Amino acid sequence: MKKKILQKKPLKVRKSSKRRLKKKSVPQKVSKQIARIWGLHNLKPAAGSHKHRKILGRGSGSGHGKTSTRGSKGQTSRSGKHLYLGFEGGQSPLIRKIPKRGFSGRSHKEYQIVNLENLVRMKDKVITPQLLEDKGLIKDKERWIKILGDGEVKEPLVVEAHAFSKKAEEKIKSAGGRVEVLRENAERNS
Repeated sequence: MKKKILQKKPLKVRKSSKRRLKKKSVPQKVSKQIARIWGLHNLKPAAGSHKHRKILGRGSGSGHGKTSTRGSKGQTSRSGKHLYLGFEGGQSPLIRKIPKRGFSGRSHKEYQIVNLENLVRMKDKVITPQLLEDKGLIKDKERWIKILGDGEVKEPLVVEAHAFSKKAEEKIKSAGGRVEVLRENAERNS
């Protein structure tokens, strides 16, 4: 049987438009030299950014043959091995041996504590979270603040905080001051 030889028709090439683009005034020899130097074939990744893949299982002459750098036998030499963080070869892990005590609930609030004696030392009439943060008595004005009653108040103070002990509240009011409980920030950060 004879095979039919199909002859492909030559592709029709469109002739470019009559108007030709003006070439820049760089001589052809120079442009060819630039192309030879700056061509795509010369692009390389930055030094140290590309690490060659370790080629495994290509004979003992390669240095990565036979066991393919996995050692001999055992769990870690098999495919599909997965050892979780803290795995100790099957013995009872340390985290399971350590006793676990205590509980912190979702509604637990951790207050930044400030005593009345610290407020009196500041010598300001109106005490706000921003002022406490500026003076270094608390770390963050956005977190909960509680005023405790250690110390004596002799002058009237206006104190803004998220919580007050009963003793602190009594001492501030008896000195003619006022207690303002902040709720907006506290609810936002809880």
